[in-house]
Amino acid sequence: MTNKSDHKTPFQPPELRFFGRRKGPTLSDRKQSLLDELLPRISVPINPEKDGMPGDLDPNAIFDVPPRACWLEIGFGKGEHLAWQADHNPDIGLIGCEPYLNGVAGLLTHIEENGISNIRVYGDDARHVLNRLPDASIDRVFLLHPDPWPKRRHARRRFVNPPNLDQIARVLSDGGEFRVGTDHPIYREWTAVQMSFRDDFEWLADSPQDWLERPDDWPETRYEAKALEGRATYFRYRRLSRQS
Repeated sequence: MTNKSDHKTPFQPPELRFFGRRKGPTLSDRKQSLLDELLPRISVPINPEKDGMPGDLDPNAIFDVPPRACWLEIGFGKGEHLAWQADHNPDIGLIGCEPYLNGVAGLLTHIEENGISNIRVYGDDARHVLNRLPDASIDRVFLLHPDPWPKRRHARRRFVNPPNLDQIARVLSDGGEFRVGTDHPIYREWTAVQMSFRDDFEWLADSPQDWLERPDDWPETRYEAKALEGRATYFRYRRLSRQS
């Protein structure tokens, strides 16, 4: 078996880390077996300790069958949303990034139980993938219920910030979609403000009802149902054409 201490990420100063703990309760033998045997077969081939350049990672080349398009989920939790999207869009290649080891094990369980073949996994900081993807190579990016880091002094650790948004805008194709879901009032306001500063995205909402109702192709996760204290916000943004 793989030594569990091997699942580490290079140290990042706190202000550069957008996630909390890396590991939770001890994994069952079955889930540890999935990490040891299944994960290496479907991992995104990136060495985070080596510098990379945009374009180093061809998303189409990491799937057994070249997909019609590629989508990226940043922080997939236990993988329910990612597995749903993969099952309902078999011609799409999905890349999921999640530094929480127990969450990765949860996604691997979905993949094994449902015979899903169009997901590739990166069990670490999503920025390692974003930094290496080619320009305009992803058609949809999901950021669902990220850690809100609600204290003012932690604002720099919120994933929705200018450097990360610059990278998302770079890798999204023209007309591609960026989805952000949150049920936290601070993160809701933060996202709306940060995105209002952008001139490379347009908000796909004509009225408040458009971002208070979950679209049919946006499944509710167990985390969302449990954490929801009020109405969630479902932000959808379109990447504007680079020619405009």
